[in-house]
Amino acid sequence: MNTEFSNLYSHGFVRVAACIPVVRVGDPVFNAEKSLELLGKAHGQKAVLAVFPELGISAYSCDDLFFQDALQNTTLGALGRILDSSAEMSIAAVVGLPLKIRDALFNCAAVLFRGKILGVAVKSFLPNYREFHEMRHFKPSSDLPVDSLDILGQKDIPVGADLIFEADGIQDFRLFCEICEDLWTPVPPSCHAALHGASVIANPSASNVTIGKADYRRSLVSNQSARCIAAYVYAGAGPGESTTDLAWDGHALVGENGEIQAESERFSRNSQVILADVDLGRLVKDRMTLTTFSGGSGRNGKCSFRRVRIPLEAPRGRIPLLRSVPRFPYVPSDPAVREERCREIFNIQVHGLAKRMESTDISSLVIGVSGGLDSTHALLVCARTMDLLGLPRTNIKAYSLPGFATSGRTASNAKKLMDELGVSGAEIDIRPGCMQMLKDMGHPFAGGSPVYDVAFENVQAGQRTSLLFRIAGAEKAMVMGTGDLSELALGWCTYGVGDHMSHYNVNASLPKTLIQYLVRWAASGDLFGPGVSPVLHDILGTEISPELVPGSGGEGPSQSTEAAVGPYELQDFTLFYALRYGYLPSKIAFLAWSAWRDREAGEWPDIPPEKRREYTLQEIKHWLSVFVHRFFKISQYKRSCVPNGPKVGTGGSLSPRGDYRAPSDGESAPWEEDLRNIPATDA
Repeated sequence: MNTEFSNLYSHGFVRVAACIPVVRVGDPVFNAEKSLELLGKAHGQKAVLAVFPELGISAYSCDDLFFQDALQNTTLGALGRILDSSAEMSIAAVVGLPLKIRDALFNCAAVLFRGKILGVAVKSFLPNYREFHEMRHFKPSSDLPVDSLDILGQKDIPVGADLIFEADGIQDFRLFCEICEDLWTPVPPSCHAALHGASVIANPSASNVTIGKADYRRSLVSNQSARCIAAYVYAGAGPGESTTDLAWDGHALVGENGEIQAESERFSRNSQVILADVDLGRLVKDRMTLTTFSGGSGRNGKCSFRRVRIPLEAPRGRIPLLRSVPRFPYVPSDPAVREERCREIFNIQVHGLAKRMESTDISSLVIGVSGGLDSTHALLVCARTMDLLGLPRTNIKAYSLPGFATSGRTASNAKKLMDELGVSGAEIDIRPGCMQMLKDMGHPFAGGSPVYDVAFENVQAGQRTSLLFRIAGAEKAMVMGTGDLSELALGWCTYGVGDHMSHYNVNASLPKTLIQYLVRWAASGDLFGPGVSPVLHDILGTEISPELVPGSGGEGPSQSTEAAVGPYELQDFTLFYALRYGYLPSKIAFLAWSAWRDREAGEWPDIPPEKRREYTLQEIKHWLSVFVHRFFKISQYKRSCVPNGPKVGTGGSLSPRGDYRAPSDGESAPWEEDLRNIPATDA
């Protein structure tokens, strides 16, 4: 395989490390050696940034030892030792130390790279409450008498709380350092730095541990990474700090836009390095999309920042992702989270439909029920909506509409489901009407020839929708749509009076893989009664098919939707990253290869082992090319007139009034060009 394709840095990821060394209070030489050991480990793991704890060279809990010349001098010597030993490492390090600047001490974090001090960040907010008394020892950054330093023979080193370090060879890598308490303030300095471009925030910390503080700390890191739309690397002090009156748990965290990507083992007595692959491409994309991030006065406010260059290059060769890539981005693997997600989605759909019925003063619904996943879920939503509004379920006019390829299994399941839910159900055989239309068209099938072309399929789809609209007019009812997000994305729907038209479509922003889990969730509970669950389980076991083309003998379908448009689990994966983040096809392929190449690796939702699939890079590339052509080239016109339907998640919607707005006649050439960057095989 092309090693650059299999290199995470080629796809906008950056590997960062939070390092927690064992320290000795007041022993900088020992502490420097322990820090170097961890820096070497991080470098060996292809990280390009390592963040160490606050005042880690001296240790945080030195108290009045900070005023001793011996400690100050030895600390500078230990810093020199780190510089000398790291000169051949291609990794930036953020190390904490006390620095005497003219006549005062400052709590600092030095940014080091290849034996040079690139800059020194200074703590802005000094805690001086309860167990903290930092103002006894240090001055805040606002009291700095200079903006540059000469240290260890190096001249004009920038110093302050206004430094952003920009990598020369890694796109979008812009580092800002704030120190411990800076994060605890109402408006942390990283907020301003992020508005000025910082994408990675480093926080050397020495936050001690008390009951419940770890949860609060985790929340702070997660929320600040979300607020700044940034990666946040937090390295807390650990084993070896003085336990005079306090204790430390060695808590390290890496957050990325609200998600914790890595976390240390708390209360370990050993040194630790935690690694995380952060997606800078995702962060930049979100910043571009969220207009409120850079809007208003933030960017043009009082703060200004100095830029410091880091001659940092991305490591070469094969570097697979460490982070877990969910196979089903729309479906949480955690059962508890999945349960809550399904419940919330169901409520969004039900309450959206209830509002539409109330606003239109309509109390009856018309829906076509095929015995497939989409119409099944839509019918469940309709039934629950009637319960919510205090209306009888008989106000739902449900129709099975068998055509030339309807199977006995789906027809039977449709009838059973309607009976068990207590809706008004009926069957209308569409074949006579379709045959008449085919005769009028002069279609060969009407003359007995087995011609199953697009016209043959669309006559059936159009007949069904036309009947539902005519019935709704007669019943003063509303036609419910059943098509899903995956079908809209791939253009797997009939335009005009076909299956993407309705008065309201409750499934409009639900991908196929998520609908499967919603139906499974409904089957596992008692929301609709025990008689419904067996029917739902059988529907879940039915192959997905539009049932428009007869099989051999003229009975049942010969079509498999996934054989035509690709496996929904793979296409929904692509849809999420294309729609939510606008990723290049090559990046999507890299993520899909990371997630799907080994069925034994990673977490799965509740899928039986025998149904767990894996895909080669060749298969991923093939189906990705199908997606690119269908999504970007030929299907947007079908999405430009879709009916209303509730958005349920951040994965996006294809409504022309919502997340995604595109020209109906755009080209797919740029995406097809990028497909060439994907190797043909895994080898």
